[in-house]
Amino acid sequence: MHMADALISPAVGGTMWAASAALTAYSAKRVRESLDDRKVPLMGVLGAFIFAAQMINFTIPGTGSSGHLGGGMVLAILLGPEAAFLTLASVLTVQALFFADGGLLALGCNIFNLGFFPCFVAYPLVYRRIAGACPGPRRILLGSMAASILALQMGAFGVVLETTFSGISELPFAAFTILMLPIHLAIGIVEGLATAAVVTYVWKARPELVESLSRPTPGTTDQPSAADGRPGTASTEQAVRSGALGPVPMKGVLAALLALAALTGGALSWFASAHPDGLEWSMSRTSGKEELNEPETGPHALLGRLQEKTAVLPDYGFRASDEAETREEPPPADEPWPAVSAGTSVSGLVGALVTMLLVGLIGLSLRRYHRRA
Repeated sequence: MHMADALISPAVGGTMWAASAALTAYSAKRVRESLDDRKVPLMGVLGAFIFAAQMINFTIPGTGSSGHLGGGMVLAILLGPEAAFLTLASVLTVQALFFADGGLLALGCNIFNLGFFPCFVAYPLVYRRIAGACPGPRRILLGSMAASILALQMGAFGVVLETTFSGISELPFAAFTILMLPIHLAIGIVEGLATAAVVTYVWKARPELVESLSRPTPGTTDQPSAADGRPGTASTEQAVRSGALGPVPMKGVLAALLALAALTGGALSWFASAHPDGLEWSMSRTSGKEELNEPETGPHALLGRLQEKTAVLPDYGFRASDEAETREEPPPADEPWPAVSAGTSVSGLVGALVTMLLVGLIGLSLRRYHRRA
């Protein structure tokens, strides 16, 4: 659901940049006030994992379309909404700058659509009410499914509204909406299952980590039950109230997530679906084109040229000139599947590493500022 600049007018793009910047400043302030030393490496590793996971598009059966994980719910559940938003914003910024995935003008839209709705709407209003302060596998699954579906539906409708308000594309509101919402419903179901799988793994390995970040919603009772599979403890309740990770050992969890990020970006990314994603599929069904032409002058052209210079691995592969130097024969017209590619593997590993370093640097900077204050 990464929007391209061709869908967005400068006015809408600028407005969404401002909205995302305000949310980033708010999130940084909140994280700075409560950031735990142990959360910083978790932010970095989860950022790397989400970057790699977003490289894998899965086919939506019977549609000719595909989707990929947004990752906002995983981050919100394991980090809290503010740290999750900062992490996802970093992922999307790395993708746009170094891999030309999503436009620079549309970056504010992408951060808002993929970050705001899961972190600040679906997580507190849906997931926490279902999962409670002492979640178990059943609650995690139900909460992840409901929250992921809601977040994807709101994000998809956000794309439609931003495109319509921009008024520079030939995508009628009604037809675009009718296509975008059902296809992202299917994607949301898969995202919910994947979110539940990751969160359940972390919960089984280190239940205190998930429970300490699942602050109870006011007015609800979150007492553990036999269905949850694990009784609550006084230490867990204290961690819930404070929001700190405390002495939770996380080396095993961090190592497993980092290994999964490397495996996903370095090899599993070869198995990404070749079908257009939900947004491209909806555009093609509405206008007959998966990609729209951008204006050749003005902010679109300026930002497009800038992105060409910063994107060292465009479309998650080597530049055409780089590939020409390493190939003696032209590539076949139809690439095989899985698309085994050194360029894809390098992109996955480099992108995950850059994201981890960027998120870690942000976390350390905020933590250091908090200590000085």
